[in-house]
Amino acid sequence: MSETIERIKCLIIGSGPAGYTAAIYASRADLKPIMYTGMEPGGQLTTTTEVDNFPGYPEGIDGPAMMMDLQKQAERFGTEVRMGMVTEVEFSKEAGGIHKACIDNSKWVEAETVIISTGATAKYLGLPSEQKLRGGGVSACAVCDGFFYKNQDVAIVGGGDTAAEEATYLANICKKVTMLVRKDEMRASKAMQHRVNNTKNLEVRYNTEVDEVIGDQVVDGLRMVNNKTGEKEEIAITGLFIAIGHKPNTDIFKGHLDMDETGYLITQGKSTKTNIPGVFASGDVQDKEYRQAITAAGTGCMAAMDAERYLAEIETSEEEEKEVTA
Repeated sequence: MSETIERIKCLIIGSGPAGYTAAIYASRADLKPIMYTGMEPGGQLTTTTEVDNFPGYPEGIDGPAMMMDLQKQAERFGTEVRMGMVTEVEFSKEAGGIHKACIDNSKWVEAETVIISTGATAKYLGLPSEQKLRGGGVSACAVCDGFFYKNQDVAIVGGGDTAAEEATYLANICKKVTMLVRKDEMRASKAMQHRVNNTKNLEVRYNTEVDEVIGDQVVDGLRMVNNKTGEKEEIAITGLFIAIGHKPNTDIFKGHLDMDETGYLITQGKSTKTNIPGVFASGDVQDKEYRQAITAAGTGCMAAMDAERYLAEIETSEEEEKEVTA
């Protein structure tokens, strides 16, 4: 363990749209941010081929290319982007306190403010054929990728509110949607179930799971299996959407920051403030409703502005204390 501890003004943990946007705003505010990219530099968008719904790219853009653009913009204003993963944290509970973060279990840094943008990881089924075709027709975001399957036949896996909502969203775009629910009933609310059942081009298959995703380079079909009878059936589809949930990347913050029952960080009101002064959360790590690149970027902006205001308030209070004691 290195004995030299680096002191910085703003530490950004994570490098997706939220992290890079926070870096752009923080560096322009002269907070001299240092970003640690984490295990997946660029976040979930690096696994996406085309991004068509981010403003400013009229012809669309490749996900990794867009993340490189954001990184270059952040670096242009002075952000230092470092490869590395924060493996442990020690947060001060005092306003104006110094927070500590361990990088790769080997180096500690101290920061006056911390912006957490570690995102969330989509849950997949774990089938080899599914993993092979991620980005080739297998997606975990219907809102992001549904447009590419307009007037085509697709399938979606899941039985909760998110799956029901995405299934009806796809039904407005696609020719037919087959919904696979592994139990004999949906977990979704009754209102969402009614919406699903009243959608004519949406077929629900209960007690049904994915046996294999069919296709070489792209999805050509799906082999389903009835988990009650063992009967298998193949259907022709061009897209498979997995809607079985996300896991926020917050394990290292457990016991330090307030989070909900599923691990999403809780922020105060419309701000990005956590329960610890000087620690802010942005992007999918605190947003389980929208989970879009543009909303993540928006909260990254908010986090940087919250951090800037926090530091200004600390500086003002310290000057007032000096005047009182003078």
